[in-house]
Amino acid sequence: MQNQMNHIPNPSRRSFFDSVGSGLFAAALSQILGRDLYGSEDPPSGHARRRVHDLKPKPTHHTPRATSVIHLFMNGGPSQMDLFDPKPELDRRHGEDYFDKIAGEVENPTAAGALMRCPYKFAKHGECGMDVSDVMPHLAGCVDDIALIRSMYTVNLTHEPALYKIHSGRQFSGGPSLGAWITYGLGTENQNLPAYVVLDDPLGLPINGVQNWQPGFLPPVYQGTRFRATGSPVLNLKPDYEQPDEIQHLKQDLISRLDRVHLKQRPGNPQLDARIAGYELAARMQLAAGDALDLSQETAATQESYGLNDKTTESYGRRCLIARRLVERGVRFVQLFINAQIFDNHTGLENGLKGACARTDRPIAALLKDLKQRGLLDTTLVVWGGEFGRLPIAQLPADKNPKNAGRDHNKNAMCTWLAGGGIKGGTILGTTDDLGFAAAENRISVQDWHATILHQLGLHHEELFINHAGLRERLTGVFEARVVDEILA
Repeated sequence: MQNQMNHIPNPSRRSFFDSVGSGLFAAALSQILGRDLYGSEDPPSGHARRRVHDLKPKPTHHTPRATSVIHLFMNGGPSQMDLFDPKPELDRRHGEDYFDKIAGEVENPTAAGALMRCPYKFAKHGECGMDVSDVMPHLAGCVDDIALIRSMYTVNLTHEPALYKIHSGRQFSGGPSLGAWITYGLGTENQNLPAYVVLDDPLGLPINGVQNWQPGFLPPVYQGTRFRATGSPVLNLKPDYEQPDEIQHLKQDLISRLDRVHLKQRPGNPQLDARIAGYELAARMQLAAGDALDLSQETAATQESYGLNDKTTESYGRRCLIARRLVERGVRFVQLFINAQIFDNHTGLENGLKGACARTDRPIAALLKDLKQRGLLDTTLVVWGGEFGRLPIAQLPADKNPKNAGRDHNKNAMCTWLAGGGIKGGTILGTTDDLGFAAAENRISVQDWHATILHQLGLHHEELFINHAGLRERLTGVFEARVVDEILA
């Protein structure tokens, strides 16, 4: 041993400080990784303190009013002044030039036209007297159950960053989605179904694709799980051949034990955690998912109310009905998307917006009524809205024909509504200016909207966080946010 020691060269001054520097960097990296992987301020000793990221129910910060969410996302940016926010001033000033006053807020200035009136008729509905245009006749019958926010706004007028903002609270990819944050904070009641289910459109993915429901820097176990509304809802869920139940259970138990041995040898690997959890969930779902998604169990009258017998409403109605069956079984967060962005009516507004509402209005109204009739609306928070609103001026098509005009994007004003889960039905909050261009009174930001949804679920937006790369990350980020108490029961 002494001879071996004699062969070790004396370190030079430079190599000594290089070694010390490397050690400091390693220590810093160890602490950062410890926070990210283990959820603690200090790295654990022997991995004994590693936080387990799973979907088991977790305690809330305060008493919740809702236990689940159905998010009805209207891809493309629904026009506020054509659906919920009538503007008599637009009627009076129809055809008047206004572009110079809002030039900096127009995405496509070369196609900008004059002020354009709403092509539909408005009427007041319900005891609350809420204004709804005639392209939403079914929702008009439910207004006493919803809280309408007319004064919401966002910060970007381009689809991709606006979508990231509404879904994750930031204007770029990589952030956890709203559903991922909620399942991270709460887990889920039913361990045989995913906590976060996405029902996208069979006609195609929305803009930004699967990034709309990504887990971001949260552990991947919290990402959304896609269910298909037609055919087999979950691919590769059923085995290729039937086996006796005892054999199937024994096989699953053996796989689970082997997975645990494998995981124990590789601690601190959230990707591996998520993969094993996914396999185990798939095994449990073989019975639970088939039951939850079997719409033949519903009465003919229920299927008719959702529009399943109508070609126009069948697809979205099927997803709305599946959403009700999922929250009925304890799924925490269900998100519905439309293909592409059917509410992005740059041209052909009159027919385009009418067609988008024709696909969604009847199923959404049926969902609200069905939840209420079953006593589920008290604990289910239903949320409707898009990524931004539209401008009061026309956007002209290439042929400059005003009959085919639409509306460009508008980040300064948008409408959204919420129902159930402790929301005060029949509420109308906020105003826009005389032309509907910008939110004026009771302005509500995206982070306010996020904070309110979390609040109804028993979560405080400042207390729901994860340590990531040395930062305390939250859904509402570093922005000021408030719970919109005016719409709460």
